[in-house]
Amino acid sequence: MVRVCVCVFVSPQSSDDEEGLGKGRGRHILVNKTDVPGWSETLESFRTARESWDLLHSHDGLETEFKKICASWKTDSWLWFRIFLTDMIMYQGQYRKALSSLHQMAAVQQPQPGQQSPSGQVSLEHHRALIQQASCHYALGEYRMACEKLLDVVGGMVPPTQEAMKTPEDQGKIKGKPRKGNDLRLLPCTSKAILPFCLQLMLACFKLRAFTDNRDDLSLGHVVVLLQYDWPQGEMLFLKAVDKICQRGSFQYENFFNYVTDIDMLEEFAYLRTPEGGRIQLELLPNQGMLIKNPSPALGVELNTLLLQGVQTMDRHHTVTRGITKGVKEDFRLAMERQVSRCGENLLNVLHRFCINEKIIIIQSLP
Repeated sequence: MVRVCVCVFVSPQSSDDEEGLGKGRGRHILVNKTDVPGWSETLESFRTARESWDLLHSHDGLETEFKKICASWKTDSWLWFRIFLTDMIMYQGQYRKALSSLHQMAAVQQPQPGQQSPSGQVSLEHHRALIQQASCHYALGEYRMACEKLLDVVGGMVPPTQEAMKTPEDQGKIKGKPRKGNDLRLLPCTSKAILPFCLQLMLACFKLRAFTDNRDDLSLGHVVVLLQYDWPQGEMLFLKAVDKICQRGSFQYENFFNYVTDIDMLEEFAYLRTPEGGRIQLELLPNQGMLIKNPSPALGVELNTLLLQGVQTMDRHHTVTRGITKGVKEDFRLAMERQVSRCGENLLNVLHRFCINEKIIIIQSLP
């Protein structure tokens, strides 16, 4: 039977539809009950196996006999056994040791001469190893290495054809306070679960860098792009990014119109160009030098109406009450107009293209 779950380190706080078990040593194992059928049995099995392992290593005599049995059974060649050991090491918070275990497991996964493995099985286990490596690197503060692994995973995945529909309860849900210590999350190895997790962990990698005192428009732009996935959950962080841009008085991110399609974000950036928004200098177009300083105010009404129609089409709860394009330069207005027409695009497809096309830039953005 193919093992379909992966236990990965994650730092974001849990939501109300997640159950936490395995609280030893201050660790929690989080699982979304709708994503993992039989989640309770899975967590209970992991707890039993972990406690059994601890028992077998609690006495020198037991440990010696257990090692003899493992040697005679050649358990080093059992992939499922290696997976369990890696999960347990990660549970213990020994991330450097877990990375070593993952590299050893990669050697076990290599098919023997003349042996064939189902391509789907190899891909699933390969993704599992990459995600766990990324999680370990993230836990160790090695954000560049974490992003490299995450982008390798995303590059080997096909995004879902349709975005998961969020209920009004999901959209309005406020996440709880972070727990002390770091959590583990149990995920099914499917693109529906793994792609969002990769995007969220990439966002976590960039957040600290984007909001430091140093100017880093590229990292801040990546944060804006990635915040679209779980919108409006990330609205407060987005507004923090907008405040930072306002404090600087300018912002340059030439990939903006390639990957930002959220109507609320578009409205906010259009507003920043108005007198009411502070006439922020925005360089969002490829090869753009500087936006015109004295744009015509006659352009405001047309795009404001267009954006309002976009909100109605997307059925999003947002009120457009201000002349957000008042005084916006023509090329900026046209680009924003085209962008509003893209608001219905599959967001996961947009973010998947972002990860594929901008892989080198994303990696180079981190130290």
